[in-house]
Amino acid sequence: MLISPINYGKKEVNIVLMNRRKALMLTSTIVGGTIIGSDFFLSGCTPEVKNDGLFSDSDITLLDEVGETILPESNISPGAKAAKIGSFMVTIVSDCYDEKEQGIFKEGITELDQMANKTYSNDFLGLDQKQRHDLLVLLDVQAKSTEEHGQSHFFSMMKQLTIWGYFTSEPGTTKALRYIPVPGGFKGCIPYNKGDKAWA
Repeated sequence: MLISPINYGKKEVNIVLMNRRKALMLTSTIVGGTIIGSDFFLSGCTPEVKNDGLFSDSDITLLDEVGETILPESNISPGAKAAKIGSFMVTIVSDCYDEKEQGIFKEGITELDQMANKTYSNDFLGLDQKQRHDLLVLLDVQAKSTEEHGQSHFFSMMKQLTIWGYFTSEPGTTKALRYIPVPGGFKGCIPYNKGDKAWA
């Protein structure tokens, strides 16, 4: 997994209360083992309860759009959808989440559409970009409040998986970062110019 700080140039992208630099900083925490389901992932084991049929194709499509709202395409790099983030999410949830966590995540998909309908009289996929963003900002606030009481929230899971999946994907690594497949010798001090992309 290739993680390092990143700059996305002059274009500012509001991704649910954080910019991409902050999102990438969170990835180091995620890779450090605090992500939900990391116990199973880091140990190489799968939970006792695994349901390969837990998610439908329409669920993956919705998760792609949630991920794209969190990390949208910019004029410099592709968005989360280019990294097939929906498929990444369902794989991790199916393989690494326990039964309770899977239930929270799966029910969250339904809750997301219910909130969209209650707020905008349309499901999430029918919302425009601003409506999607505003809805996820609201969910982010709710998630933080829920976690303060020691409970897991489905949107925290979605956001964690989006950041993790994107910055460890081929598009995230090769397009969002400066990437050299076979690097040369180690250089301990390389000049940094403001606005440069970080190295993968």
